Amino acid sequence: MTSEQGFYGWKLVFILWLLDFLNMGFPLYGGAVINTYMLKEISMSRSAFGLGFTLLNLFVGIPSILVGASIVRWGIRKTFGIGSALILIGALWLSFVASKPWHYWVGFGVLTAAGISFGTIVPAATAITRWFSRYRGRTMAVTLSASGFAGFIVAPAINRILTANGGNWRQAWTIVAGISVLSAIIAFLFVKERPEDLGQSVDGGPGEASSVKISAAAARVTKFRWEPKQAYRTQAYWMILIGSIACQFPFFFFTAHWLLHLKGLGVRPADAAFAMGLFTLGAVFGRLIGGWLMDGMEGRYAFMLGFCCYFLGSFLAVRVSPDGLGIAYLAAILYGTGFGWTFICLNTLTGHYYGPAAFPKVNGMMLVLAALFCSPAGYLGGRVYDLYHSYKLAFELNSALAAMGIFALFFARMPEPPETELSESAWLESGPESEKKLAGRLGFEPR
Repeated sequence: MTSEQGFYGWKLVFILWLLDFLNMGFPLYGGAVINTYMLKEISMSRSAFGLGFTLLNLFVGIPSILVGASIVRWGIRKTFGIGSALILIGALWLSFVASKPWHYWVGFGVLTAAGISFGTIVPAATAITRWFSRYRGRTMAVTLSASGFAGFIVAPAINRILTANGGNWRQAWTIVAGISVLSAIIAFLFVKERPEDLGQSVDGGPGEASSVKISAAAARVTKFRWEPKQAYRTQAYWMILIGSIACQFPFFFFTAHWLLHLKGLGVRPADAAFAMGLFTLGAVFGRLIGGWLMDGMEGRYAFMLGFCCYFLGSFLAVRVSPDGLGIAYLAAILYGTGFGWTFICLNTLTGHYYGPAAFPKVNGMMLVLAALFCSPAGYLGGRVYDLYHSYKLAFELNSALAAMGIFALFFARMPEPPETELSESAWLESGPESEKKLAGRLGFEPR
């Protein structure tokens, strides 16, 4: 076995971190800022504006099953390349074509969203699941923390660029297009599919950790080679799906409407952009907390704890005022922490329960189904505001969803492999005596 010192997995974590930084941070968090400037030129209602984020949420999720199939057929590296190409097309469309609301919906809500789907979560999480087992929680957290750093850095930077160039949002989308080209180059040069391709092993080998710690971690990770159809028949899968919906719906709403909520309350644009940056920075801390807990305790309990941040964040969000920016900043941090924490637990728990072979498809399907439920968040948030001229009811809905997620995860125990497959597996590994017993039980003659 290869020693951990020369293990490429640690280098790959940085590469995946950088790809997530570029492919999520610029088109999503940068785009959220750019679109508020676009709104001054392309007139539309809040619900029509929110529809762009609803479509984005939908088309980040819906292609996820295709992303999983792409990983299985063409590999992680080429899947990242497809994502970069779609982001490039979407950004150029917004820069050179967009002049009507439907142009915005197609460019941002469909093309850019599909690029984010192919270029971020599923391929990155699949790579981590293949390269790591006992370090899976923390490496998943570090990798997917990149988008949080990107939001904290990119959102204020894009706002400064737009302030300096007189609000030229088309130029800002051209910058996003250039970033997508850079991400494609990085993916093709440095992403490696599996440790076996380099003559290495998962986690870089057994390492120096105590056998007690390794045994405890191993108990939380399946040894069975699950097929996607088998995973879909387990109760745990559907309970995790409910947790996924409770995790992502508040995030989608918050991303679409937080800046508008603050500006509508009289908060200065620069302070609102900084609050959005704190939201994404909070997601970094949340991911790290969630990843650390996933490596040290039962995953579903770590998942449940993360939802508590949404309760307090929602309570504070409706009490924001221009004179109390500290409340706005704290609410943003809590929302970011809640999302980052639960999202890492969601992806890691799925990997633990169903293994690296099934992960691309079962995780992709989960993101598709969650997107169908969560994609209306942006539109519904705008609709609530159009009806009541307040986002209070929307924040209360987020709290209710968090409670639902906690309840569902009580029933998300680690699934038992199907009995027939277990017996067949045991038969292949057993000696002659066990072979005869198992053969008789399964109804065929031993060899």
